[in-house]
Amino acid sequence: MGDLSWRFDEREYNYIKEVLDSGFASGTSGNMNTRLERAFAEKFGRKYAITFNSGTTTLHSSLWALGVGYGDEVITTPLTVISCMNAILMCNAIPVFADIDPNTFLIDPEDIRRKITERTKAIMPVHLYGQVCNMTEIMKIAKEYNLAVVEDCAQCYLGYHKDKIGGTFGDVGSWSFENSKHMTTGDGGIIVCDDEDLGDHLRKLSCQGFRNATAESGKIRVSKDLFQNPAYKRHSMYGFMYRLPEVAAAMGLGQLEKLEWFVSIRKTMAAKYLEVIEGLNCTWLEPQEVPQGDVNSYYTFAAKYTRSDVPWEEFRRKYVEYGGDGIYAAWALCYLEDSIPDVRAILERMHLGDRLSAKQGLCPKAETVQAQLMQFTTNQNGEEEMNRQAECLYKTIRYFV
Repeated sequence: MGDLSWRFDEREYNYIKEVLDSGFASGTSGNMNTRLERAFAEKFGRKYAITFNSGTTTLHSSLWALGVGYGDEVITTPLTVISCMNAILMCNAIPVFADIDPNTFLIDPEDIRRKITERTKAIMPVHLYGQVCNMTEIMKIAKEYNLAVVEDCAQCYLGYHKDKIGGTFGDVGSWSFENSKHMTTGDGGIIVCDDEDLGDHLRKLSCQGFRNATAESGKIRVSKDLFQNPAYKRHSMYGFMYRLPEVAAAMGLGQLEKLEWFVSIRKTMAAKYLEVIEGLNCTWLEPQEVPQGDVNSYYTFAAKYTRSDVPWEEFRRKYVEYGGDGIYAAWALCYLEDSIPDVRAILERMHLGDRLSAKQGLCPKAETVQAQLMQFTTNQNGEEEMNRQAECLYKTIRYFV
């Protein structure tokens, strides 16, 4: 078979071959997706899992199924991928941005509380960089105000808050299978939930509202006699077209079987970075704080760079010169992106333009931290590469001491 990428082995190849050997049966049969969904639901301890074609469509469908609609408000963090804001907008709803905790880099529950209005419908916490948000406080707030909660776990597989896994606190947990994530199908996503009616709705949303689609299965051709009858009406509700292809699901099934290993690799690399920083007593690289009892799954190793005498870019340049993978910056805050004028124009066509708050100073802590954040890669392919990256960080810090 030749050399395989370190992230893939015979498991993915065999599952994909199984799909191809079946004659590439229609995605409406749902066999491989069903197997992935059941295995994922079992691993994360929830009743239902439903695959989607991206981690954006999972968020869109989750908000939609929970009743988020025209003019409603959804509170989320501005320090996240723009998909979170866009998923809210796709529901004709208004994103409301709460500030972050400057040490965990995650949404601040107290600012969530301050941002709640009579129009607030849901909260979307984002478990950024592998760390679970303070879901204890967020769920208290959600219960107090009767708000839905959609957890964005795109960067957080097997992260824990107070001995409970991220993605299992809210109404829906959502993951991305994009190619940089802990596990991947190239592109794709999955949601989990415990409510059967909600699961049925989510499933139907993923596949044009097909009548036979349920929380448990995306298989819609239950009976040929029925399905091929001209009087049969296939669609019982409005839906989108967000299904995950069977070949992608086959890859996901193989990846899921190695998920603990993938997470352990990232945690090991993060521990090496942390050892370097602590060993050199480097106070100007401040790693993401992990609250006591929580477990970070380290999609990336994130730290604040607080030196003022050496520019962020100069530190990165030296790190790369020493052989480092590079250092990723945080995204520009959602409400400061160049797409905001376009967003506002869309909202104005719906007579909602004055409802979007998007200006400098809206979330001052997030604005400060965003410019400081450094993200170091954690998906190295072995101990030798891990040690090399740790040594590059060691040399870079020593250079600027």
